[in-house]
Amino acid sequence: MVASYEPADEKETVEAVTEARSKGLPMEIAGGGTKRGLGRPIQAGAALSMAKLTGITLYEPAELVISAKAGTALADVEAALDEKGQQLAFEPMDYGAIYGAPAGRPSIGSVAACNLSGPRRIYAGAARDSLIGVRVVTGKGEAMKNGGRVMKNVTGYDLVKFSAGAFGTLGILTEVTFKVLPQAETTATLVFSGLDDESARTLMSEALSSPFEITGAAHLPGLLGDEARTLLRLEGFEASITYRIGELRRELRSYGAPEVLDTEASKAEWRAIRDVKPLAERVDGKALWRISTAPTRAPSLARAIRTKTDADLFYDWGGGLIWLTVPERSDAAEPVVRAAVAEAGGHATLVRASETIRAAIDVFEPLAEPVMALTRATKSVFDPDRILNPSRMYAGV
Repeated sequence: MVASYEPADEKETVEAVTEARSKGLPMEIAGGGTKRGLGRPIQAGAALSMAKLTGITLYEPAELVISAKAGTALADVEAALDEKGQQLAFEPMDYGAIYGAPAGRPSIGSVAACNLSGPRRIYAGAARDSLIGVRVVTGKGEAMKNGGRVMKNVTGYDLVKFSAGAFGTLGILTEVTFKVLPQAETTATLVFSGLDDESARTLMSEALSSPFEITGAAHLPGLLGDEARTLLRLEGFEASITYRIGELRRELRSYGAPEVLDTEASKAEWRAIRDVKPLAERVDGKALWRISTAPTRAPSLARAIRTKTDADLFYDWGGGLIWLTVPERSDAAEPVVRAAVAEAGGHATLVRASETIRAAIDVFEPLAEPVMALTRATKSVFDPDRILNPSRMYAGV
């Protein structure tokens, strides 16, 4: 029988970890529960839910800072920011469409723990770049604070950066603090039609290297007979956007005349890209991979995979991020994907597949032995008994 913990505050979180550690019970940690299918399956003797650890603890719009308990719904944080015309600039995605969970349920703690970053990452940076403070309970049952508004720092370790992208394997986030930015007054998107992958990559590169502040660049090859579309997002004041659209039309005229989407249409389009809806809606029987690589190498990497297996895909981050589905079968085409990534450079994460497959293959990019040794050593410092999300990222860690 799995023991269940649902702490209401940091003190109860410490008590839960201390008890689980004393009993030798590995713990599976959940925020909103929308990403349980992300990572290797966990053989847990205990489950810890952050569902009661909720609430915004600090919001200073003039200082562009917000803090919230880790179980607070991302939707609640974004609603509070929206009232003041502000936003999380890194545009965190919602995995609900991928895993079939209701939209709007991700917790703000999971945003930090998984380093969730959307299309604006190419302009505003990743979640970890906006994360400025954390409160953490380690696998030793110790409460620590690091970063913004601290009373005690952890000498020698940057817990803020360690926590972002650690998937709860080093500590349980109980509170997070993010810097925020003002929302744009107006948004517009240029849509170029009919480009092949290489032409689209070149267009996005030219646009991103221009002085016209592109905040999103994605390419959707034709899916199910749709015409290929290449999207460039502009955000800011209306007069500025009008000028930048004119200049981009002139500089990119060799790629054709683009359609221009207004603010509402643009927001809907980029929410879909952010949440991988072009592929999530047809993911049944498919495995989903997330591949990061140099934009210049993205088309050839995708081509190498497509020549060996049936794949659908689209590009974000100017080509630096590829979302790709392949037939799930017995191995989610891991040898094909890993070989292509090794040739082009980059890393690949298996985002969606059956539990059997995720237990049998590498979900995250395999690490070189010196890096793996450092990973194990870091885990042993914060979680020596390996009770927090054990083996979720790497077997034995």
